[in-house]
Amino acid sequence: MYKVFIVDDEPFIIEGLYDVVDWSKHDIEVVGHAQNGRQALEKMAVIPVDILITDISMPIMTGLELIEGARQLNPNLRVIILSGFDDFAYLKEGLRLGIENYLLKPINLKELEETILSTTDKMTNAKREMHLDPYDINILRSNILYRWITGRIEAEELDERASLLNLNLDLPFLMVSILRSDDESLEMLLHQLMEQQERVYYFRDNDGDHVLICMMQDPDIEKTRAIRELQQIRERCDQAGLCISLGSVQNLGGDYTASYRHAKEAQEYYLVLQQPAYVDYLDVQEKKGESAQAHVLQWPEYARGIAGRDRQVLFLQIDRDFDQLRHTPGMTPTMLKSLAVEMIIRLKLELNEIQYAAAPDFVKHTVTRIMDSNSIDDLVTGVKGGVGRLVDSLNQDVKSPVIQQILLHTQQHYNEDLSLKVLGAEYHIHPVYLGHLFHKETGESFTEYVNKYRIDKAKELLRTTSMKVQDIAKNVGYWETGYFYKQFKKFVGLSPRDFRGML
Repeated sequence: MYKVFIVDDEPFIIEGLYDVVDWSKHDIEVVGHAQNGRQALEKMAVIPVDILITDISMPIMTGLELIEGARQLNPNLRVIILSGFDDFAYLKEGLRLGIENYLLKPINLKELEETILSTTDKMTNAKREMHLDPYDINILRSNILYRWITGRIEAEELDERASLLNLNLDLPFLMVSILRSDDESLEMLLHQLMEQQERVYYFRDNDGDHVLICMMQDPDIEKTRAIRELQQIRERCDQAGLCISLGSVQNLGGDYTASYRHAKEAQEYYLVLQQPAYVDYLDVQEKKGESAQAHVLQWPEYARGIAGRDRQVLFLQIDRDFDQLRHTPGMTPTMLKSLAVEMIIRLKLELNEIQYAAAPDFVKHTVTRIMDSNSIDDLVTGVKGGVGRLVDSLNQDVKSPVIQQILLHTQQHYNEDLSLKVLGAEYHIHPVYLGHLFHKETGESFTEYVNKYRIDKAKELLRTTSMKVQDIAKNVGYWETGYFYKQFKKFVGLSPRDFRGML
């Protein structure tokens, strides 16, 4: 039976609530009442309470102050506010405190009973979940932690689940660590670490990586302790096959999800930095800084080549970049290898962004070939080999025959009227679903793909013909020259005339 406590400075309201609600029908017992917040807190300190029903405007202590104090006694306390004030500021503050409902006086009995029923249902469901077996709890915890560290969970759900699973996520800082290993004992060791260390949480993410979240009060001290604990884990399992990376330390009030992304990125540099213990994202930043000082690769061209699954575009850009690097004063073999690795890792991260999971050994095999190369020609051959295999994998991965037809249709009719509505009607598929499917399997929107393809064709015509710009625009499907200029500059970075002038 659930226990309710009523607080209101008007005695007739308290008496009325005792009488008008059939509490036993809802499996509820009224265990006490008070006429101000201070008196209520004193009683609630010794009486177990599940649900608090309180007025908001009272002498000595407001209802909002009472809620904050009562939550310190019972973090899982459910609260229903009664108020004679239809004031948005009160409502907003009540919502911040996680109330079940904000009911205006005079009280609508039906609305009150519906709120009580909804509240007890939530509590009953939470109790059922508390009886989950350890395996189910582990699955639930992993799901909540993954959604939290990737920013995919609403605050209200997080609060409820965190309370249920005893997750204390309220320290000011955090750092994420990623561990990769085939050692079956690693998962057991990380579970043990989580049980032994307060504010350390472990789960497996969607990629199968082992993830540790370390909540911190003082990063200067606690990061060192976390590294020491990870080194102890390394000593207890297969050290040769264990890759440990550290994300950045982030403030919980900022972009805390960056720590997870940074730990993932640091993992990709593991072969490059060749550190026996772990790779810190700070080291990755330093390494990237060295590469940036040497030369800036034309990354937008590579990104477009990957998005278009175009081997020729990618190979052409590789030749251009490394030909320029070859003649850069002060360029060393080490710097060349570093830049090549930077390119391969950025391609891998681009695939992660579109949640493309094919070619899992792309980085490992290509980076190994780069590091083993003995000349720049050998290095370029290794880069092209890895990128070529990646493109082949991408081209083989379009699973839907419908998308294959859409891509072929677009390439054959790119200068005609193209829209999801038109294509959806032709291929008998709803345009909204077609758009979702296209983005899922290509990593970009249909409009973005069409514009990119048309601009590539326009570049060809600018290189190989003397056609006027407005005629080229119409030839590739743009009937408004101004829009063509806008799209061309978006994808190329230059106007069509400036692009032709550079040829």
